[in-house]
Amino acid sequence: MTQTETNLFDTEHIGRVLLKMAPPVMLAQLIQALYNIVDSFFIGNYSDSGLTALSIIFPIQLLMIAFAVGTGVGINTCMAHRMGVNLKRESEDAAGMSAPLALCLWGIFALICYLILPSYASMSTDSEVVIQDVIVYGRIVCVFSMGLFAESMWSKVLQANGDMKTPTIAQIAGALTNIILDPLLIFGLFGLPELGIAGAAIATVAGQIVAALIVMPKALRKSPPLSKYAGELKTIYKLGIPSIVMQSAFTVYILGLNLILSQFSDAAVTALGLYYKWQAFFFIPMGALHTCIVPMISYNFAARRIDRCKKTLNTALVVGISLMAIGTLCFVLIPGPMLDVFTNDQTVIDIGVVGFRWIGISFIPAVTSLTYPVFFQAVGHAFKSTLLTVIRTIVLFVPLGYLFAQIGLSAFWLTFPVTETVTTIVGVVFYVRFCLRESNQILPS
Repeated sequence: MTQTETNLFDTEHIGRVLLKMAPPVMLAQLIQALYNIVDSFFIGNYSDSGLTALSIIFPIQLLMIAFAVGTGVGINTCMAHRMGVNLKRESEDAAGMSAPLALCLWGIFALICYLILPSYASMSTDSEVVIQDVIVYGRIVCVFSMGLFAESMWSKVLQANGDMKTPTIAQIAGALTNIILDPLLIFGLFGLPELGIAGAAIATVAGQIVAALIVMPKALRKSPPLSKYAGELKTIYKLGIPSIVMQSAFTVYILGLNLILSQFSDAAVTALGLYYKWQAFFFIPMGALHTCIVPMISYNFAARRIDRCKKTLNTALVVGISLMAIGTLCFVLIPGPMLDVFTNDQTVIDIGVVGFRWIGISFIPAVTSLTYPVFFQAVGHAFKSTLLTVIRTIVLFVPLGYLFAQIGLSAFWLTFPVTETVTTIVGVVFYVRFCLRESNQILPS
């Protein structure tokens, strides 16, 4: 880490740090969300079964992202923590674990997902057409996911060193590759074969590979000696497990909600899937802020600058709530036009309008319910971070979804605001206790 980058985390005004670091990440994630929306747009115009298949495969994709990004966060946090106490060589050892871990995770997911997809698809729908689309799309994006794992970890290596530009360029290039290839391969334009949903999957993995190739030259590090692997793995996953659990829990609760909604209709499952397409777009500011504050908080906590950690969290919450208010307004005021982008199915639109309005109300408390786990992860309180995530996704989301669904489909959507509010309350309690404990530790004896 250069002296300029050290000052960035150490003494620079927090607002200016976020203004410098967050916009590139937001732009990259904006493009990522845009190509997810474009993906669904083209598939929705190609076939209704394909759109439902994307909703069903979404939890599997989230699970891969959970392990890729979560492991990257562990590497990133480990690097930032070590640089905060001037352990540069040890920081490079953590960075060197990125390529071996990417290769191992890719192999595991490629094999398991290839084998389980037929059973998973049959569990999620009775439609043979949708089942076939799930298998075709899912096997391509899982078996050829090396780019996803490599890019996710290498980007975190660069971000730990204050380089937000290269990962941004990589993600934009990958997203543009996907956006350009989507219509060409789905519809068979300019003499290319018409591949349908398989074309969308190929476009997705091609974009991931392009992004990985761009970050590789700057991020690839020499792997540490094998004798250090066990220690590095323990440290990386101690710091990364909260992020993995948080992302994986998303998979569990989305799968659970899909199964609950499938008892009503495939249209209800599709409506939920369309929410997640738009949700990704509106949650960009929060995701970018989380990416930026983790190394900042970890660095300053290692240096025992607790007040700066607190200021970073408070700034992120204020900015996040301000920006997420835009998402709330859109979901509450214009849900119909948002759904019209993807589908002409009036049943899906009618269900989605009710759901979008209730979910939009949950966006403001979602800022705090999702940010507190990130804070506790950054300061090394893995148990609290993981517990908040488990409470939100496992203890609340699916059980509440089931209970509200017994009242009716419209009541089901109350699950979102209730869950985010309760999780926020628990997070505030944990944070107040953390502040009291840290204040007692720095009091003069």
